[in-house]
Amino acid sequence: MKISQIYSYLDELSPFDMQESWDNSGLQVGSMDDEVNKIALSIDVDEELIDLLEENTLLITHHPIIFGGIKQFDYNTYPSNLIKKMIQKNISNIAMHTNFDLTHLNQYVASEVLGYKIVARDGFVIYLDVNESFDVFAKKVSSAFRLPHAKSVKCSEFVNKVALTTGSGCSLIKSIKADCFLTGDVKYHDAMEAKSIDLSLIDIGHFESEHFFAQILLKHLKNLGLEAIIASSKNPFTYI
Repeated sequence: MKISQIYSYLDELSPFDMQESWDNSGLQVGSMDDEVNKIALSIDVDEELIDLLEENTLLITHHPIIFGGIKQFDYNTYPSNLIKKMIQKNISNIAMHTNFDLTHLNQYVASEVLGYKIVARDGFVIYLDVNESFDVFAKKVSSAFRLPHAKSVKCSEFVNKVALTTGSGCSLIKSIKADCFLTGDVKYHDAMEAKSIDLSLIDIGHFESEHFFAQILLKHLKNLGLEAIIASSKNPFTYI
């Protein structure tokens, strides 16, 4: 099957024009006219994953390997080093990033991973009714995302309404209308800002909250009759 045919299906499933202006979802490596033998799904591209993939594979990832413009292909630097290996093996790549967050990922994590009812949504933010003590809820979150601990900012003993944005959502803190915000990549100053406005935070991790991308998309590809494998990249962080 040609990449153009697969791309058209993906565009119907999660339109690429829904992506944020700063994003770079779409075809990253390859040609729309290329024929592919296999499809692999992953949150990211890494060297170990490329080594494992067969030639003429289409790799569909959540994160784009190319975000800004590449001014020089220095094979000793990222991402040129990975792109070189992909070209050598004729591995193509399509990324489905913020468009997929909007259409599928945030909703799936809220309802299927956390298991709470969605009561509202505002762009990338999903709102849930929780009505539990903070400590009980934090433990449930840690278990759901398999976190070694719940890195959190606790501003109240009880949580009624929770906001969720997978990946890195701290730029949205000022607009959150909830008791607690779940997102990844929480930095020190994010925590200070949240505490100052009495907003509890739980860091659910970037990889941990988004690696569900592959299993979500796999179901949709099967409905189309396309065979794909989940060949996810590994979390670059380790917990000691």
